[in-house]
Amino acid sequence: MSDALHVRGVLLPEGRERDLWVVDGRITFEAVPGAETLARRGWVVPGLVDAHCHIGLGPHGPVHEPDELHAQGRTDAAAGALLVRDAGSPADTRFLDDEPDVPRILRCGHHIARPKRYSPQTAEEVDVGELAGTVAAEAARGGGGWVKIVGDWIDRAEGDLTPLWPGDVLKAAVERAHGLGVRVAVHVFSEEALPDLIAAGVDSVEHGTGLTEDLVARLAASGAALVPTLINIDNFPAIAESARAKFPVYAGRMDRLFGTARARVRAAYEAGVPIYVGTDAGGYVRHGRVADEIIALGEAGLPPEAALAAGSWGARRWLGHANLEEGAPADFVVYDGDPLADLTVLRAPARVVLRGRVLA
Repeated sequence: MSDALHVRGVLLPEGRERDLWVVDGRITFEAVPGAETLARRGWVVPGLVDAHCHIGLGPHGPVHEPDELHAQGRTDAAAGALLVRDAGSPADTRFLDDEPDVPRILRCGHHIARPKRYSPQTAEEVDVGELAGTVAAEAARGGGGWVKIVGDWIDRAEGDLTPLWPGDVLKAAVERAHGLGVRVAVHVFSEEALPDLIAAGVDSVEHGTGLTEDLVARLAASGAALVPTLINIDNFPAIAESARAKFPVYAGRMDRLFGTARARVRAAYEAGVPIYVGTDAGGYVRHGRVADEIIALGEAGLPPEAALAAGSWGARRWLGHANLEEGAPADFVVYDGDPLADLTVLRAPARVVLRGRVLA
């Protein structure tokens, strides 16, 4: 009996019913006699993508215990997220690359922030003049082709969100990253921090709740992507309430940003900004919710095909990974129903195949 696998179904985004086989962990469209048939009907989707998660963070802060890190990755994979961009983590998760039930991980290294301007014990905290050098160090540490800069955070002296870095410092840091062949993702909530970040040439804006009509146009012109993390933004009202007594201005801002978040995502999509799925799992959001974020993009106004592309084949291309192609790694998900007709189908994978192996 062959160790090969066989699936028949509607392949997305192609939209045509056909057969594919898996041999030695790779996809082929040439028939393999004796292959084990996993599915004779269904919809086959390239492995889902969580382009903003944190394997190494939990509800109470940094996580370093290997079993817990493994559990976080295993939960993502079981939900169909077979490629993740770990958008900043204090943990060394490279040991997970040898685990067959954990997604392929692109690492950004540590978050880079100013002292006391991010979550405690989470970021590499540096002074303004050290940003470019730290970007270079984190590019080497992460090894995933990305670095992560914190663009704004609450300034307790001001009682509100404020930018962390001057524009010229950001520009030098982004140029340093690009010179090393590394892309730059930035955390940003506020309106004020976005102009300098966009002008500096960053490659992806994470959250981006402060996008105004003018800033949407600038972002579209820059070619940078938006990863809106809508299911985490849903936590803004609770964050605001917990801060209201001490920081009322900040609380009001978080309430307002929550209220406009979905409209701003829809405006960005209509302006041509590339949008990708990210759950922000690891803090307020549990792992394994990639389907919920895709559904949230659909509810925000993206057509179903655009929402699914943002969390599958489009995001895979953006991150440099193959889809359902001859010779590509066999990372795909099979569903009993058509996710383009109903995105909630994504919450119930029938089969998950990662590295050519069926996950339990």
